[in-house]
Amino acid sequence: MQIGLYDVFTIETGYVSLDGGAMFGVVPKTLWSKSNPPDEQNRILLAMRVLVIRSADRLILVDAGVGQKMSGKLNQIYNVDHSREDLINGLARHGIAPADVTDVIITHLHFDHIGGATYNDNGTLRLTFPNAIHHVQDEQWHWALKPSEKDRASYMPENYQPIAEAGKLNILPGPGTLFPGIELLVMYGHTHGMQLPKISDGETTLLYTADLIPTASHIPLPYIMAYDNNPMTTLEEKKRLLPKIAAGDWILVFEHDPFRAAATVEETARGYQLKAEVVL
Repeated sequence: MQIGLYDVFTIETGYVSLDGGAMFGVVPKTLWSKSNPPDEQNRILLAMRVLVIRSADRLILVDAGVGQKMSGKLNQIYNVDHSREDLINGLARHGIAPADVTDVIITHLHFDHIGGATYNDNGTLRLTFPNAIHHVQDEQWHWALKPSEKDRASYMPENYQPIAEAGKLNILPGPGTLFPGIELLVMYGHTHGMQLPKISDGETTLLYTADLIPTASHIPLPYIMAYDNNPMTTLEEKKRLLPKIAAGDWILVFEHDPFRAAATVEETARGYQLKAEVVL
């Protein structure tokens, strides 16, 4: 899909499985299991979808999946699956080598969003995208350095400390325009300083929703993850954004939806719902 200066598309980097109850908070299992069937451990399948934004002089990734360096125990807990898709092969199908990437926009520093940005080379951590500047919000960076007891397990320093040590980290002071036509919206419900890239040329607008709306099933207002640090803030963020999304016919890219990559939204008598799937 062409939006202004940019060719925009997605790649699949693999799958994880997380507890369905945690993914849907107060929503009963009888409701969420209809669209997201759980396995025998109550886990639901989740994608780790990366957005690629390509222009004449930049090749930008949004997030990087979980990567290949987690321990066997953690891979088992989260049911990490790279048998069908992985980051490097996904990029290669589009003729992209890791060295081609100029920028990585990190929505936030949870392991399933940034793990693929580094890899273990015989005991040495190296950058997957050695020429790329990695952009993260200041509030998220400092939160990752001292996370709360609630979300500490999601922050693994081996995923992001090497980026800073290599001098490839750009810490951003808040929302605003990063590149022409690419604006960063900053959220606080899921975690402090999560940034959502919004790409627009005045006619077409695309929003990468990260963990604000991780799947299409999370479009309705009450569908909020128990993983969120501040669920009532998430609710207010959705109430603020969804009217604009529906009225402007924005395309939402779902990072974690295993069944669909993107869709538009409409307001109905029953609230906000998926309107139509979109192929990028």
